[in-house]
Amino acid sequence: METAKELADRFREVFLHGTWIANTNYQDQLNKVNRVEAIKSLDNLNSIAALTFHIHYYLEGVFQVLEGGPLSIRDQYSFDMPPLQTEEDWEKLRQKLLVQAEKIASRIEMLSQPELEQVFVDPKYGSYRRNLEALIEHAYYHLGQISLIRKLLKERSA
Repeated sequence: METAKELADRFREVFLHGTWIANTNYQDQLNKVNRVEAIKSLDNLNSIAALTFHIHYYLEGVFQVLEGGPLSIRDQYSFDMPPLQTEEDWEKLRQKLLVQAEKIASRIEMLSQPELEQVFVDPKYGSYRRNLEALIEHAYYHLGQISLIRKLLKERSA
C-alpha cells in the first residue's frame, strides 16, 4: 500500500513535473498554450481553459476537506468558468491550478497511514486514499484530453 509520500509524489507527477505515465504533465502542457488557444472550442469538445478550470475546481474542493472544511463543491458547477478576457486571466487560471496542486501534494504528505484510510466526508465516498487516487486518475483523464486538443489545434492551424 502506498505511503502518503508516494501518493503525494504521484500527485505532483501528473500536475507539476512527471513524465512517467503520460510523458507530460499539466505544467508542461498548459505552459505551451496561450489564451486564444485555451478558449478555442473544437467541435463539441471542452476547451483547454474549461478543462483547466474544471480540474482546479475539484482541487479546491478536496483541499478544503484536507484542511478540515466541508465538501462544498458540486459537479453541476465544475465547468462554470468565468470568461477569460485577457492573457493575464489565462495565466492566473494556470497558476491557480499549479499552486493548488502543490498545496494539495504538500498536505497529502502530512497525512498518516491511518488518516489515509479514514472516511472522506461520508462513507459513500470511501476513504481519503480512494478519493486522492480518484483525483489523480481524473487529472490524467483530462490531461489526455488537453494533450489531444493541443494536437488538434496545431493540426487545424497548419
